[in-house]
Amino acid sequence: MKHTNSVASLKLDEINPSVGMQIALIFGEALRLKELEALEVMVMEKRKRMLGDDHPDTLTSMESLAGTYLFQGRYSDAEALMLVVSEKRKLMLGDDHPDTLKGMVNLANTYKDQGRWSDAEAIYFVVLEKRKSLLGDDHLDTILTIAELAHTYLFQGRWKEAEALEVVVLGKRKQLLGEDHRDTLISMSNLASAYKEQGRLDDAEVVELEVVEKRKRSLGDDHPFTIMAIGNLAYTYKEQGRLKDAEALGVLVLEKCKGILGDDHPRTLRAMSHLAVTYWKQGRWNDAEALQVVTMEKTERVLGDDHHWTLENMANLGRTYRNQGRLDDAVLLQEAVLEKMRRVLGSEHPNTLKSISSLAATYRGLGRMNEAEALEAVVPHNHDDP
Repeated sequence: MKHTNSVASLKLDEINPSVGMQIALIFGEALRLKELEALEVMVMEKRKRMLGDDHPDTLTSMESLAGTYLFQGRYSDAEALMLVVSEKRKLMLGDDHPDTLKGMVNLANTYKDQGRWSDAEAIYFVVLEKRKSLLGDDHLDTILTIAELAHTYLFQGRWKEAEALEVVVLGKRKQLLGEDHRDTLISMSNLASAYKEQGRLDDAEVVELEVVEKRKRSLGDDHPFTIMAIGNLAYTYKEQGRLKDAEALGVLVLEKCKGILGDDHPRTLRAMSHLAVTYWKQGRWNDAEALQVVTMEKTERVLGDDHHWTLENMANLGRTYRNQGRLDDAVLLQEAVLEKMRRVLGSEHPNTLKSISSLAATYRGLGRMNEAEALEAVVPHNHDDP
């Protein structure tokens, strides 16, 4: 921290670009995202002036800035930069160059974080085939591409496919990187998520407890990766019905996210949404509503109306309204979110099926039996649970 304090007193326009990149790494480790962004913008602009827009070092600076935008939840800004980087590298280096493929993966990552899973999947497939051919099945870049594809399947509700790929990735990373490497731990977390979505909660808990302990040991209690691991464990406790344990961890995660990432960061909003669901499962409708209203408004503003997290928050608030007896408010929100989910996620996505069940229950509460039965014919089993 001594280094970052001394650097903070310097004028950015006096810093040499190569030194600036080293300083940016320090800020990145310290998680001072605004300072990191300022330095990366400075480096990028200086390299544009000194080297030109198309120089490899300029493109590397743009890529680094895009990564910071992605971590800040500024997905559109990240996408705009990565589109430029990806196209320039294809033109200058060719389709098969390692830097071109890296840029394509980073662009796909921005699509994935925006909920554009089909767009991300298409790019991952192209990159995976090229990396297998050029680097081999066991190269770390090939394994990374498989991991990204598995994560995309997870978001799409394709849990068996996700699990199959994650098992491969985890085995290879343990062998090549070791049990405690950060990429190995990411694979463990993703595999636990696949277990969780298939109802294998005890299996998920065992894996997540190990990840939390290793994250704490290697990164400390306040690192975002540690906080995310604790949040994953809290979610598992909620699904297991251990609501007090889930609440305690959920409150902790939310406070840490606010303090480290800020009130409006997507990860903070995600933590708020998960805590609200824990309140909902405890029957604390008013506490759940208070968080859900804030979360829905902020995710709409930060991520957009059609982002899958925004839609999930809308659906959860609609359920809360119904449980509060506010059926007219509930039905308006639930009809809107179902239309969006069908368009954005598809009719067979698990979240869409949940919304159909939830709207059917609200129709029944309003005495609109024919409409309820029509929806229940589509989803015969009850999926009405956030």
